[in-house]
Amino acid sequence: MFGTLVQRFGVAARGAVLVLGYLVALVAGGFGVVWLFALAGAAAVLGEFAVKRWSEPSLNLLEKIGLGRAYRQLTRDLATVLLILAAVRPDAPRMLLLTVLVAAVWVISIFAGALNTMIDRRNPVSVLVRNIEVGPMRFAPQPPWWAASVAGERLPFLNVLLIPGAVAAAVADDVAPVLIAGAVAALVSAVVGLVVALTWLHGRGRGQGKGALLPGVQAWLDTHRPEVALYFAGPAKDVYQANMWLAPTEALERPAVVLMRSREAFQEMADTRLPVICVPASVDFMNLEFGSVRATLYAANVGANIHMLREPGMKHVFVGHGDSDKQASVNPYSKVYDEVWVAGLAGRERYARAGVGVRDDDIVEIGRPQLAGVHTFGAESVDRPFTVLYAPTWEGWLDDDPYHTSLVLMGERIVRGLLTSRPSVRLIYKPHPLTGSRSKEAKAVHQRVVGLIRAAGGDPDATSLDGDGHRVVTGRTPALFDCFNQTDLLISDVSSVVSDFVQSQRPYVVANPSGLPEDDFRRNFPTARAAYLLSADCGELEKILALSRAGDDPMTEARRELKEYLLGPAGSSPMERFRAEIGRLCG
Repeated sequence: MFGTLVQRFGVAARGAVLVLGYLVALVAGGFGVVWLFALAGAAAVLGEFAVKRWSEPSLNLLEKIGLGRAYRQLTRDLATVLLILAAVRPDAPRMLLLTVLVAAVWVISIFAGALNTMIDRRNPVSVLVRNIEVGPMRFAPQPPWWAASVAGERLPFLNVLLIPGAVAAAVADDVAPVLIAGAVAALVSAVVGLVVALTWLHGRGRGQGKGALLPGVQAWLDTHRPEVALYFAGPAKDVYQANMWLAPTEALERPAVVLMRSREAFQEMADTRLPVICVPASVDFMNLEFGSVRATLYAANVGANIHMLREPGMKHVFVGHGDSDKQASVNPYSKVYDEVWVAGLAGRERYARAGVGVRDDDIVEIGRPQLAGVHTFGAESVDRPFTVLYAPTWEGWLDDDPYHTSLVLMGERIVRGLLTSRPSVRLIYKPHPLTGSRSKEAKAVHQRVVGLIRAAGGDPDATSLDGDGHRVVTGRTPALFDCFNQTDLLISDVSSVVSDFVQSQRPYVVANPSGLPEDDFRRNFPTARAAYLLSADCGELEKILALSRAGDDPMTEARRELKEYLLGPAGSSPMERFRAEIGRLCG
């Protein structure tokens, strides 16, 4: 909690410092203090870039309290005009000219932004599709990217040229430098405005309007009649949750469709042969008819699921994005679904212990169809160095849980121990996709870990696992399961990574940063029953590496038993079970 308060104070403080720069420039301009205006103006401009780069929440806070970018830019321009009045004292015609030049940029920005918005509305943006043919579309022309990207409230940033111009004018006691700077800013903004205006005129009557795609999508649904829908309404950063169900859904041998609600997530979704429909607006989505769909699969619990859950003619099934002992795996929200599908008996018992209202009759054990490509221990011969995969989870949603991830308290110690171990090991570091998204401390530790691996000769931005060097994997590829197949020993946290890795029956380590007694830890987190436990000081790491290398592994039988408990009976095909349960719902 204390760390969260410090973080929030830092966000507010950085925003306050940025605003202070503008206020000082305003006061300095009013009193004609040139050197102070120059320093404050430069600080404000550079501060905008710095805060945008390193503290964007500070900008969001300023927007909420009414000190957004437009007001800050107006303050900057007013400070410039005041400085000229106080320090140069030009005659009335020149002062009028300066005022007109400054105002021209703002007027052009308003009209250019409005026209650019009108152009956007000419083209269909209500639906995005992939692998779907909706017929020919007539698109209105768009302005060049350089004009479209600045049309609107970004355009007045050109008036930043007034700051050096005003300082030069004050020093020379001549208004000419600032008039030249203002003329340049006005000319460039005029070019942008003219390009946007001509594009608007050229495209009149050529677009089909915002709703043009909806009838085509509805026609596709009516014609192809998908029986299964994979629904994902989460943001782009969480799209991995849907990605893991693409291949199993493709393999169902039934007509299926992916339904999405975020444009950004649509762009980030992995390649798939499945048809994909993205409808961001709730009204547009609820106007579509899904009469042929018999089963909808939900990969995440998000509020916008309600827009599909309202459909009465289908079964709604929560499949989640991995079984684990984390609290998120027993979310009370899950009771809104007709059924909850889990991997094995562990998932069923987890809901029973949690008592969140999910009935046992509504739980179905299907295994993990995604794990078909994970190689079982001893199933293949390998010719590579002994490889350790460190895959910590992220910091989580709770502010007061410092032990959710091992990265903050143990990450650097783990990585240093692996990089300096003798005999040497190959390290693959693959953090959770959300690592550092909530905690600056976690982000900082992650960056230091990447630095350690880089210093050891590793690839800090690996896109392939080929070769023998250390790897940092943060992109979509190589996928987690590809990393599994290159791994002799996993080090992770209480997360679904552990549950999935048990499929391989290889040795694994679960971090215990809280120092919970071993028996209590294994009782509270059943996925750790067959794990080696690693305390915060990592004192056990050397011994664990030695045991894993030697092949004299006392946990082998425990992992075999745990695999059945977590993932279902040996010999059963999760994909066949998945296909059979879908068939039951669609039958």
